Amino acid sequence: MKGEHSNKWAVLAVVTLVSFVTNLDATIVVIGLPTLMEELHVTIVTGMWTITSYLITSTIFLLPAGRWADGVGTKRIFLWGFGIFTVATVLCGLANSGLMLIIFRLIQGLGAAFALATATPIIMRTFPSEQFGLAIGINSTSWILGSIIGPVVGGALISELGWRSIFFVSAPFGLIALLAGWFLLKQSHVREFFKTDWIGIFTFGLGLTSLLVVLSQGQDWGWGSSRVLALFITTGLLWAAFIITELKVQDPLFNLNLFTHRLYTTGLGITMCYCIGYFSITVLLALYLQGAQQLSPLQSGLLLLPLSLPQLVMGPLGGKLADRLGPIRLLLLGIALIAFSLLLLGNIGEKLSISGVIIPLFIISAANSLAWPSLAKTVLSAAPPKQAGSASGMFYTVYNVGRVVSQTLTLILLQLSVAPAMASHMFMGMGIQAKAEKISIVHVTDIGFRVYTIFFVIALLLSTIMFLPHKLKQVNTSMERQA
Repeated sequence: MKGEHSNKWAVLAVVTLVSFVTNLDATIVVIGLPTLMEELHVTIVTGMWTITSYLITSTIFLLPAGRWADGVGTKRIFLWGFGIFTVATVLCGLANSGLMLIIFRLIQGLGAAFALATATPIIMRTFPSEQFGLAIGINSTSWILGSIIGPVVGGALISELGWRSIFFVSAPFGLIALLAGWFLLKQSHVREFFKTDWIGIFTFGLGLTSLLVVLSQGQDWGWGSSRVLALFITTGLLWAAFIITELKVQDPLFNLNLFTHRLYTTGLGITMCYCIGYFSITVLLALYLQGAQQLSPLQSGLLLLPLSLPQLVMGPLGGKLADRLGPIRLLLLGIALIAFSLLLLGNIGEKLSISGVIIPLFIISAANSLAWPSLAKTVLSAAPPKQAGSASGMFYTVYNVGRVVSQTLTLILLQLSVAPAMASHMFMGMGIQAKAEKISIVHVTDIGFRVYTIFFVIALLLSTIMFLPHKLKQVNTSMERQA
């Protein structure tokens, strides 16, 4: 029964370790990209695809993985997923060509999707509702640790042992997590009669792949090009076919009735706006610090630490407060603080101010520690327990899509003020020399933060929509008791 797991903290440790390893591997590759391209003799396009390929499969298989977990059990899908991820990670380190590396990264993303789609349902079924926020808060610190440690460890490993070591380093952690998961995790309820919705997987997966490719490559191809238009149309047609399919099949990939749950649907909208706004922060500041201020990657990374370090302490605390005070109140407070901080960063100025960067980042870090566990708890608790896997899969699909949209929108804003070639150079971390170009990048940074503030304002309005009926229900309940 949920909440009666005798080893719940050990289970949380396993799930958190898996989240850490998958995020570590996703971030560590970025720092090794230049060396990897040089030694494998591949172009920048092939090099970028080693990142994009992982993103595509780790996103499109989230929803199928969640659905399979509902049908055959979370433990089985979780272990299979992380097993695939671990084997593919070793194969990535053994790759001797760009094509082989891309193929193994595709497989690696598949395994990551299986593991991540089932992680939250495992936590939900292990912890009682009054501790779910705390568990999510602790689990979220694994993503932060991966983001901090990835670039640092990656740089050290590449310098001493070469780019292959960034993959091999994950293997021991993978084996530990697999063995621990095998003995500690409990199998969830398994349905006797379960059919896989292959048409749904095909239409949803290809549609999402088409969207991710166009968002990743659109700035290079040109947003008005025939390829971009064709992919947008393809995405629309495939998703229309997906909706029709889901309404007709007996065991749909995603039960569209989940959208009848107001908290869940509104929460997905908040998640999309939240991720678009939040993931812009490091991209915009990296452009500003390295492009306009000519700081080194190390110096820029040190200035960005306030965005991550406070969450190591505040993440579990925010989750615990969500359990005690209610998640929607903390969600409102956290989003409001992030929106305020983005406005501060929207006036960053041509002259670098250390405090002008660090103080807003500290506020954002603390606010995110309050808001994100509250958002995850609100959205995932709104879905019926029997559909926890599907609900989690869609939640993290929206998370990843929001991340890609954020990066794409940043590039669009950059190219509106700077020549495309120069924009690409700055995005890759190459500095600028002319004062006019520096002014342009500062202007883009200011405008960018103000634009992304709008997304948090929308998220705040949607959160208010969730809060008001909840508050009215509490008032009515109180009045009924008094009567």
